[in-house]
Amino acid sequence: MTLIVVPDDFPSVFHGTLAHERLKGLGELRVFSEPGANQEAELVRRIQDAEIIINIRAYAKFTAALFSACPRLKLISVWGTGVDNIDLPAASRHGVTVCNTAGVNASAVAEHTLALLLAVARRIPQNDREMRGGGWPRESTIHSLYGKRLGLFGLGAIGSRMAELGRAIGMEILGWSFTGDAGRIRSLGARPVGKEELLRDADAVSLHLRLTPETTGFLGRRELQLMKPGAILVNTARAALVDRDALIEALTEKRLGGAGLDVFHEEPIAPRDPLLSFPNVALSPHNAGQTPEVIRDGLLMTVENIESYLRGTPKNIVRP
Repeated sequence: MTLIVVPDDFPSVFHGTLAHERLKGLGELRVFSEPGANQEAELVRRIQDAEIIINIRAYAKFTAALFSACPRLKLISVWGTGVDNIDLPAASRHGVTVCNTAGVNASAVAEHTLALLLAVARRIPQNDREMRGGGWPRESTIHSLYGKRLGLFGLGAIGSRMAELGRAIGMEILGWSFTGDAGRIRSLGARPVGKEELLRDADAVSLHLRLTPETTGFLGRRELQLMKPGAILVNTARAALVDRDALIEALTEKRLGGAGLDVFHEEPIAPRDPLLSFPNVALSPHNAGQTPEVIRDGLLMTVENIESYLRGTPKNIVRP
């Protein structure tokens, strides 16, 4: 029988679900719900005989060395969109297909992105904190987003949904994508612009790019300096898209109006991380897509991807 392994179900979201039950009919199944998959040696021990795995957590790193140590591996079905924990060229060289569940969490993540943007613009975290301390901070200025410009880097499933939500509250949408498909950007109700123009003109900038070697540090010191004074930055994609030191510098110098962050260079965020000290930064623990519906549908889609692969018609393949 085909050996299928879930090596990294910690904290557990897979065990005992509908997806778990459905997967049992596809082969011999092993599910590991204990910590340890963040260590390469332990991860190899868990999957070395597997032909198919479901990757739940991004802390499990699939390196070239791991692929060499697991010659039977043929398919990685990822729960989620991001695949920056997988060496895709190495997977390709070793004949390993990688697929993901892109689009399943699009609405949830876009809603969360909008929530973070509104939280920063309306000073909700600060006002809540001051009121709980006995204050009544009505002298604080809050900002409307109606009529302002929302700049979107990346217009995949999440970015496209964010364009809809931004337009729904009366924002003008500026769009940039690697494809440079101006027609598609316009079809989403956005105005296609260059990277520098977006940074200079947007009142709020939201990141929806996949993390790759080309996008690591996509926004550095120079790019953040180009942003309109008082603009808001929202990142629900990957922390490494933004240079951490440059972001802290921009917030310290009060060039940015604030930031909404769901992703961090170190997760969980360290107790003394400087980002925790800024009152105009709204934080959430990398849970933008963690709704019950997204978890259910995403896990089922990981199993559907395996079913399609076993039928000889793989889908949702991630290219190197």
